[in-house]
Amino acid sequence: MGNDNFRVVVIGAGMSGILAGIKLQEAGYGNISIYEKAVRIGGTWRENTYPGLTCDVPSHHYTYSFERNPDWTRHLPPGGEIQAYFEDVTSKYKVDRLIRFNSEIVEASFRDGAWDLELSDGSTDRANVVIAATGVLHHPGTPDISGMDSFEGALFHSARWDHSVALEGKRVGVIGMGSTGVQIISALSERGVDVRHFVRNPQWIMPVENGYFTEEERAAFRADPQALDDAMDFAGYTEAVEAYTHALTNPDSEMALTMSQACRDNLEQNVHDPALREQLLPDHQPFCKRLIFSPDYYQAIQRDNARLVRSDIERIENNGIRTRDGKLHELDVIVLATGFRADQFMRPMRIHGRDGMDLETLWARRPTAYLAVTMPGFPNFFMLNGPNGPVGNFSLIEIAEQQWRYIAQLLAKLRSGECSEVEPSREALEEFDRERIEAAKKTIWYTGGCQSWYLDAEGIPASWPWSFSRFVDAMSEPHWEHFRLRKGESG
Repeated sequence: MGNDNFRVVVIGAGMSGILAGIKLQEAGYGNISIYEKAVRIGGTWRENTYPGLTCDVPSHHYTYSFERNPDWTRHLPPGGEIQAYFEDVTSKYKVDRLIRFNSEIVEASFRDGAWDLELSDGSTDRANVVIAATGVLHHPGTPDISGMDSFEGALFHSARWDHSVALEGKRVGVIGMGSTGVQIISALSERGVDVRHFVRNPQWIMPVENGYFTEEERAAFRADPQALDDAMDFAGYTEAVEAYTHALTNPDSEMALTMSQACRDNLEQNVHDPALREQLLPDHQPFCKRLIFSPDYYQAIQRDNARLVRSDIERIENNGIRTRDGKLHELDVIVLATGFRADQFMRPMRIHGRDGMDLETLWARRPTAYLAVTMPGFPNFFMLNGPNGPVGNFSLIEIAEQQWRYIAQLLAKLRSGECSEVEPSREALEEFDRERIEAAKKTIWYTGGCQSWYLDAEGIPASWPWSFSRFVDAMSEPHWEHFRLRKGESG
């Protein structure tokens, strides 16, 4: 089958979709479309524009390995610079010519050896291969709080920030203490905005520096890419990521004990009021939830214009939030920094595989995929950053690049004509899931005694429960005995 006839459709033009577009073109695939439901590329970095938005991965490690960026201004990359980076890469590698914006796929069905796709506008497409690069954190999680509709001020989710609302001189309530809530409080507190942070469960905060790169440093990085490599110590970073994943799987490891103590010291040494310190003390072990990295939250919450509210929210009223201690916190703006529905992935898209198999049936108990990349019953359907992949305080760009190495080898079988359909066996997925769940129950996410978005509906950690090096090894080459390769007509 010639390249012009072999059609690949990518769903989503965020970080993973852009990567897929680049790699497909490099490999000589000539019939590619990337469908993007929004009007711009960028995924989560397009959606999130809240004050203080920052990635907690060091800047030079949050780039594609083949396209380093010497021009980051901060040690941790600001959201706007990340979005600009992806836009520049999309243009440089001519991925933009592949993207169809305002094009949301609502249904995908495998029929007669290929995927039939239906879009929200009623148009259709047909592809040999579908690559879902839909991301994890893109369906906002909205809490069910009584009275939300009665609030007379501005109320919005952090991922739908309303920039038309001026905040200076306003009383702003922020609900939620994930990374987003912490970053918003830090940014608004520094600006002098009157902020109230509504926190049900405090989280551990790892101290981190977020300095500036000087113009001289950036000029040196531009002039000599090796200088950038030397400055960022990529080998050392890889070792740190490996040690971090060992800490998650072994709470008694040296890295786990060191980082846990750093979190405890951060709270003890930087929150001076004993009563406030007690209010900010989490009820679980460090690492049980995704660690928050912040250089300044504890300083921010201690300013005169900031206040921590630990009493649970009873309801929202027309002029503020009523907590269960009976107090009314009068507010002009309420921000829901309440995260995302991390179990959705491609949903609500309707996906039907071979012989009537559908995604909802396969995922009736929990989202699952063989090695986080592909699923039985769904031939020629691959995922980047799908269920059960590594998710943590490290670069999802690197995760996606590792997964692409694996997917590229599956694609090569199809393009060469060696087979027309490839999918893992059900036995392979079941065995992977058994091992994964057994290992997940030994991680700090399971044993640490807390609820988090890492856990599925049955309380099982959904993320990769082994070391980072094991993931790299798993992505290096498929175990073909775990796959079913079929010959037949397609198209």
